[in-house]
Amino acid sequence: MFSEELYKGWSWSEKFPGQPEIERWLNWVADKLDLRKDTQFNTGIKSARFNEATERWILTTDSGQTIDTQFLVTCCGMLSAPLTGLFPGQDDFKGKSYYTSIYPKDAVDLAGKRVGVVGNGATGIQVIQTAAKTAGHLTVFVRTPQYVLPMKNPKYTPAEQEAYKARFAELSKTLLHTFTGFEYDFEHAWADLTQEQRRQVLEDVYADGSLKLWLASFGEMFFVQEVSDAISEFVREKMRERLKDPRLCEILIPKDYGFGTHRVPLEMGYLEVFHQRNVELVSVKDNPIERITPEGLLLRDGTEHAFDVLILATGFDAGTGALTRMDIHGRGGCSLTEEWGRDIRTTMGLQIHGYPNLFTTATPLAPSAALCNMTTCLQQQAEWISGCIRYVREHGLTVCEPTREAEDKWVQHHEETAAATLVQKTVSWYMGSNVEGKPRRLLSYIGGVGQYRQKCDEIAAKNYEGFAMH
Repeated sequence: MFSEELYKGWSWSEKFPGQPEIERWLNWVADKLDLRKDTQFNTGIKSARFNEATERWILTTDSGQTIDTQFLVTCCGMLSAPLTGLFPGQDDFKGKSYYTSIYPKDAVDLAGKRVGVVGNGATGIQVIQTAAKTAGHLTVFVRTPQYVLPMKNPKYTPAEQEAYKARFAELSKTLLHTFTGFEYDFEHAWADLTQEQRRQVLEDVYADGSLKLWLASFGEMFFVQEVSDAISEFVREKMRERLKDPRLCEILIPKDYGFGTHRVPLEMGYLEVFHQRNVELVSVKDNPIERITPEGLLLRDGTEHAFDVLILATGFDAGTGALTRMDIHGRGGCSLTEEWGRDIRTTMGLQIHGYPNLFTTATPLAPSAALCNMTTCLQQQAEWISGCIRYVREHGLTVCEPTREAEDKWVQHHEETAAATLVQKTVSWYMGSNVEGKPRRLLSYIGGVGQYRQKCDEIAAKNYEGFAMH
């Protein structure tokens, strides 16, 4: 469980703190727990190979270091493998270019410059709404429109800080069992309410300025087309009220997928940005980007846009990319890159058959791959992995690996759970659709954080049933 001392020892300044404050908190936690002595920075893992003779992992780093270890636990993050080099000619661009996925730590000066932004996912939206304040001219290239929700970010007074700190005992119990690991959960059944009552619920959660509309209104939106249609139209209506211009509505408001079946970004003034005189919106859905030129960007119809700065919000190879780029080989020389290139499989997102003593977090087929408050889910996975390693050592064992039967059973359960939802119908990175050639599978377990935790706890209580040890 998360430390009560750490929880109460830090005072957040606002509801959704920015990156600098989050980084200060992470450093504070690292110092409080004395983690730096066990951490090696600025090191990339080039390869990891399981030595069957010694039953240990041999890692090589990008500096030539060799690491020999019994257990390998990957904590690489589910959005940490940037998609780069998607357009020909990128090296020819004479201006400054940046990926939002690997944005420089130092501030980028956009004041008065011609800026182009490619992509309008969650990170792209943050860049767009910020860059529009200073750019001389901002051109935004949109392919897939996004449902968005306005974010309210109130500052916390000392009294409010003490109030949330007082909720430690409550939150430490409830967060573990909600559908997505947030403090709120679905409270209403669509069929139990009148049309007027449903509308009031939607208005209330919309006004909260958080993800409540997505994660605490009506769970039926993920399963029932009629409910999905109604809630999607509610959000479209709210977006139309803010956009006003029919052309902007046509490009920026989704029509061919349901609200919540795709990542839902929060934003602050994003839609209003497109009313500014210094902002231009270009749809590339039917007129895609052909290439990057020395001066800017060329579309298929021959239109060229010139920039001083080009920002590419082109996303990630989510869930799998961090590991498939690491050259991991398991028992019998099997390659994780090749296997996941054919079929993305794990055992509960915790281990993979054929890779003994390899434990994983934030990988496919667990809620932590996308559909979870990451702090809640990663903490749960870290606790389960720690408990499993402790069990291995306390019983004089050396190796733990899921059986093929256990993995098949979990993959089947995952697929049956996913198939019951509307999420599988949407083309999105949730399904791996943004990476050419990537096997199509819902990356995240959608049975709920509480149910996933229960299943993990049951396995541990049965001496890690389904995990072969010797």
